[in-house]
Amino acid sequence: MGVLGNFPKSQGYLLNYRIEGLPRELFALYDAGRRPGADEAGRRAFGMWAQLRLSLGDKGGHEYPEEVLRLVREVADGDIPWTFEDARVLWEIADALSSCGHTGHAELYRIPLAAIAALGYSERRQILGDAPPWHPAHRSPGRAALRKDLERVLTEPPEHGPAGVVRSLVWDGDPIARAMAGKYAARLAHPAVLPLLKHWRKAKAHRPSEPWLAKVRTLLTDDGVAVLREILSRVATHRESREPGGRVFLARHTALPLRGMLWTCEVIDAPWVSTLLGDVAINCGIGRNGTGGAAVCRNERLANAALNALAKRGGLDTVGVLARVRAKLRRPALLAKASDALDAVAVQEGLSHEQLVDRTVPAFGLGPDGVREEQAGDCVVRLDVDGPVLRFVNASGRVVKSAPQSIRKDPVLADLKATLKDLKRTQAAERLRLEQMLIVERELSWQEAEQYFFDHPVTGPYTRALIWRLPDGFAGLPVRSGGDWALVDASGRSVRPGADTPVRLWHPIQESAEGVRGWRDHLLKRGIRQPFKQMFREVYLLTPAEERTRTHSDRFKGHFVRYGQAKALLEQRGWSGLSIGHWDYECGGDIGAAVKTLAGWQASWGMRVASDPQRDAWGTASCAATDAIRFRRADLPGDAPLTSASSVFLPFEEDGGMLSVILSKAFLLADDTRISDPSITRQLVAP
Repeated sequence: MGVLGNFPKSQGYLLNYRIEGLPRELFALYDAGRRPGADEAGRRAFGMWAQLRLSLGDKGGHEYPEEVLRLVREVADGDIPWTFEDARVLWEIADALSSCGHTGHAELYRIPLAAIAALGYSERRQILGDAPPWHPAHRSPGRAALRKDLERVLTEPPEHGPAGVVRSLVWDGDPIARAMAGKYAARLAHPAVLPLLKHWRKAKAHRPSEPWLAKVRTLLTDDGVAVLREILSRVATHRESREPGGRVFLARHTALPLRGMLWTCEVIDAPWVSTLLGDVAINCGIGRNGTGGAAVCRNERLANAALNALAKRGGLDTVGVLARVRAKLRRPALLAKASDALDAVAVQEGLSHEQLVDRTVPAFGLGPDGVREEQAGDCVVRLDVDGPVLRFVNASGRVVKSAPQSIRKDPVLADLKATLKDLKRTQAAERLRLEQMLIVERELSWQEAEQYFFDHPVTGPYTRALIWRLPDGFAGLPVRSGGDWALVDASGRSVRPGADTPVRLWHPIQESAEGVRGWRDHLLKRGIRQPFKQMFREVYLLTPAEERTRTHSDRFKGHFVRYGQAKALLEQRGWSGLSIGHWDYECGGDIGAAVKTLAGWQASWGMRVASDPQRDAWGTASCAATDAIRFRRADLPGDAPLTSASSVFLPFEEDGGMLSVILSKAFLLADDTRISDPSITRQLVAP
């Protein structure tokens, strides 16, 4: 029986699927006793045949015949001109044999080590990192037994300089690793920082141990802190890249030291740490390509490490960051971790989650007018919440749009630019938080609304453009009157509530059509721009069919949508749980539902795969068909009836308005005399 026939049956997939183009006709000649000639192809094939001779079937590979050992050593010591593909095949064969029980690792990997030594260091790292994490090679005892040999072939020589030192530790599988071995190589390879980098690579546990953190404290220097901050700042804005193995966010060898850097943040006491940890948690915790998906995220381990470090820090300075993280992420485990961290701080302060966030939204040094001024050289730099934007007043007192040349390297300007970025992120989080308050019908006391919403320099411009409602039904915009706040309605009537009077955001479903029209005219006339659609929010009244079905609506059933786009949009609006594709049909992998909780109600919108499995490569669906939307009380296992038109509103709201939707409705209503569907005509109110 030849070498291919002796290969373990349990590893047959390797020969049949993973390794193509084996010179099987030459193997047959060598099985018969032939030796290779002088040609390179024959010598390379002979070397691979020798590697396969180490396979002695499913039960072999513990003790090799002396003849086989002599052959293996002859090939390994020879000058065979191995190619990249040869080395890859040899490593896969050795890993496969090791994973099925062969124990003679020194001989098993002798030829692969010789082959890889003939390649460049980048190719060596590519071969040794090619196998996916689930592949048996990553559990191969052979890799562990040959640790020193692997370090030898992966460690670049001293003449490669700092870049080679760093590449030997973090490899070069993504742009972050290449930046570490490029821009940051000299700093990372410096004797004062290199021991820290090596320690970061040992961050393999779920959480840092006390001994690990204790060693960090002894190794940490100002230079180490500075380079850590710069590299993690890159990670916070990093995106996927196309690498030889496909699209990659962070390679495994890069993620390990990065996790060590995040753990190190636990022992750094600096004001920038919390914000940076939040940025990393969001960027690593959202879905691939930044979709915010719940099913997958870019790098859950790094997102977890960042959140754990934030939770360890605690204190009020982490609250705004944790709230921003919770508003951005969709992964249930990460959301739970952010909520737990907020819970811990809330308990310490004796407040609810929401009250805690109310009190800790950063003001960024802005005055009551939403402006902060700093002197930079002979110029004044203004940070203005309206925009937000930086404005510059030069030495002659003239306002200019760009920074004068004289202050472009001024640290004051650098600080204000960083603050501007934080301000923009906080504004986005506050818009989402306010809209969530509308959805969950959160109630505040009038004193809380004044102190933490109307007067706040960041949140205030948004809340003062929103309509608020009192328990007696009166609704109005916040207006300062005589040093205090009052609510003023569209007719000019003013009410000044008491400090303990409850107030909540107004929703158009609580108003008559005439009242909504009046408010819309009032806001348009005054040019008031709301942070999200409140006054112009779409309201869907129940149709006769929905009144009959009671617990579900077929209004949006039977539409065909692009699944990827629909899923991304739904997740951006807070829906979760939707994951369908061409897998596990027997267990319902082709059907699913997006779920969202709205003020004690849970809406579930069903979808099913509606695309060709061959075209989708038997993976995620490219097209889906929509099903009914079902409603149930969030705190009950069955559906609950839709009891009245006043309790149902659009379960997916678009922010900012979509021009195509607006135009399509405008054209439809412009010709409304031709509309005959009673479910629509009964909702049209005569002017």
